[in-house]
Amino acid sequence: MSTWRSILEQLVRERGRALFGYAYVLTGDREAAQDLVQDALVRAFKGGRVSTSLDAAHVYVKKAIATSFIDRSRRAAVRPRSVDGAMIDVAWPLPDHSSGSDASIDLQAAVLGLAPRERACIVMRYMEDMRVDEIAAALGLAPGTVKRYLHEAILRLRAALPELEFSDFDTTDVTTRHGGAR
Repeated sequence: MSTWRSILEQLVRERGRALFGYAYVLTGDREAAQDLVQDALVRAFKGGRVSTSLDAAHVYVKKAIATSFIDRSRRAAVRPRSVDGAMIDVAWPLPDHSSGSDASIDLQAAVLGLAPRERACIVMRYMEDMRVDEIAAALGLAPGTVKRYLHEAILRLRAALPELEFSDFDTTDVTTRHGGAR
């Protein structure tokens, strides 16, 4: 058996659930998460050029999941769908939590309400405990952009769930200037 096949089998066997969980946190949808993981595995292993290290393959597939998630969200936003000429909303539906559900469902709904890049940054920062520079490298963004996404996401999450507390991290407040002046 080739090396890349054995790494793929080991990755799916030992870390498949973790990869699925990561994709599920990003999408909030079981089928979409399964699709993201499948696409990321295909991306990582299609040429047989994946690393011989399980850890390196895991990191690469996680990056491919985040990138695919952002790409899909971007494509969905610019290609609205229509049914019989009527435009329909392509956003993921948020769960109805009006019946007094617990805090984890409220948090999930709030996270799913974030823009895709904000969501990816929040998940990487608070679920993966990554630093701003690591998130920037993983998503191909400038560190300042990551700081802005984190800042805006935290503001939105605090507005939705005032009882939420976020630990301090390596960023500063972001000041937005209107009118294009710098």
